Amino acid sequence: MARKFLWIIAILTGLVILSAIVWRLAGDRLMRLAFTPTVGFAESALSPAPDYGRTESWVAHPRLPGNPALWTPEGFAPAPRPAASVFFASPTAWLGRSRWNAPLDDPETNDRLESFTRMQASLFNGVADVWVPRYRQASFGGFLSPSADSEKALDLAYSDVERAFDAFLAALPADRPVILAGHSQGSRHILHLLKARRAALGDRLVAVYAAGWSVALPEDLALTGIPACEGAGQSGCLLSWQSFAADGEIAKALAGFAAVPDLSGKPLGDRPMLCTNPLTGGNGAANADRNAGMLVKEALVPRRVGARCDATGLLLIEPAPADIGPFVLPGGNYHVYDYGLFWANLRADAEARLSAHAEARFGPDSEGEAGAEAP
Repeated sequence: MARKFLWIIAILTGLVILSAIVWRLAGDRLMRLAFTPTVGFAESALSPAPDYGRTESWVAHPRLPGNPALWTPEGFAPAPRPAASVFFASPTAWLGRSRWNAPLDDPETNDRLESFTRMQASLFNGVADVWVPRYRQASFGGFLSPSADSEKALDLAYSDVERAFDAFLAALPADRPVILAGHSQGSRHILHLLKARRAALGDRLVAVYAAGWSVALPEDLALTGIPACEGAGQSGCLLSWQSFAADGEIAKALAGFAAVPDLSGKPLGDRPMLCTNPLTGGNGAANADRNAGMLVKEALVPRRVGARCDATGLLLIEPAPADIGPFVLPGGNYHVYDYGLFWANLRADAEARLSAHAEARFGPDSEGEAGAEAP
């Protein structure tokens, strides 16, 4: 019996090692096969466009019962009278292969969207009411196999985000401070939204959090019309970061980023990306002592992860946490946890930038209370 048990352990160990080798050699190809849609965009089923006048078309909305954006970890609570509003575009939650754009009634996709809202967008509820639109997201597989079909899917997804933004602005008082935020695909749409609609915000823009998507320097900043954030407490500026283990496969990651198009459609190539360290509010380095709380299984764990920006624009984290969750991507890619790694610091960052914005608009006694209550 003991010998049989040892043989089982040996076989299982061998399978794990073999799987790791196969993944390292062909992981990218396996992911493309697993997630790329099996039909062309022209043949792909398409849900009707969301009606953003209905609360059901929002994952989070100030009047939505059971609003997932009001979640907080122990020790925190949503602001009873938030002084700003945040428009947050979700990362990719549609993993299916049957169509290029997400159906709006898929239960698994909607469960992921609510989870992303709790783990990411909720950090803004200390200063803002949170609006998160449902939109017909481009498929995850489209990012693995860029093509004319994937571009059409992204264009359709962006058209929903832009219409949701229009509905969001129309529902707010004219002087209400606004934060724009997103993650991954959502950040891509937020950046294009800035390029197209920056003027609509005037001096109401507090800050833009575009995590998990490349911002090409200097061209993308010029096209968005706002500067990079250079320090904590600065308002009217853009933050962006992409989290990788400092000892991860950085060269492989950069090779993947090289093909990502900037806001003008030109591949990033070897241009640097904007990198903001959430621990400092600029691009300075900070050790783990500066981390006020990393989100692990809905609890905050302080002083676990430090971070620094490298010359390419990646945010390198060290020590790389092994217990943050099961979705760390191959090569030390912490993309899924761009917000969770720094949840408490980013919450404080939003508070500081709103205070700075209010002071710039209304004077030093405003204390971030500008703007009427949102609906």
